[in-house]
Amino acid sequence: MTTSAWLLFITISLVTALSPGPGVLLAVSNAVARGPRKTLWSSAGNVLGVFTVSAAAMAGLGTLLHTSVWLFSMLKTVGAIYLMYLGWCQWTSKASLFASPLATESSPEKSRVALFRQGLLVALTNPKSILFFTALFPQFIQPAAPMLPQFLVLTSVVAACVLISHVTYALLAHRTHRWFGTPRRASIFNRICGGSFGLLGLSLLRLKTPD
Repeated sequence: MTTSAWLLFITISLVTALSPGPGVLLAVSNAVARGPRKTLWSSAGNVLGVFTVSAAAMAGLGTLLHTSVWLFSMLKTVGAIYLMYLGWCQWTSKASLFASPLATESSPEKSRVALFRQGLLVALTNPKSILFFTALFPQFIQPAAPMLPQFLVLTSVVAACVLISHVTYALLAHRTHRWFGTPRRASIFNRICGGSFGLLGLSLLRLKTPD
């Protein structure tokens, strides 16, 4: 690609990654609950999900979603249920995220595998991601060039933007933790996070099958 094409692709990827979504919301929630370092595990799972979704889009699943109403509906329903489940857990949690000091690396609250799996599932169950890759990649793919190297490079750029976004949000959430020190503010934060997950889930249910 030309330099201008690369700059355009990177800009689109970065702006999309910085836009609030399920992955960003999960990073913020985990950063406050367990600290920025442990958040990297859920972000790593999210990055793996990005590669998986990108591979699926490159393999033609994105096109299939445009033609199969049943498959699209199933995927968006699974994603919506999972997001609403995360929201319900956050909303109804009796243990406030801010009731104690920030978690450390030795915190037994949640294993690294569980955090990794959580981030992975958030990425895999979002049909918007597949539609995004399906719409974006064809604009920057060179048909005459080998497909695998292009897939690896383009997806790596998107994954890097996702990681930058998560780290930025996680650090901001970590630094503003003390402001939420009162039980009332902590409860408001939990409700906002839980409600946001629920709204994102509902937004997936409202997503129409692409024409």
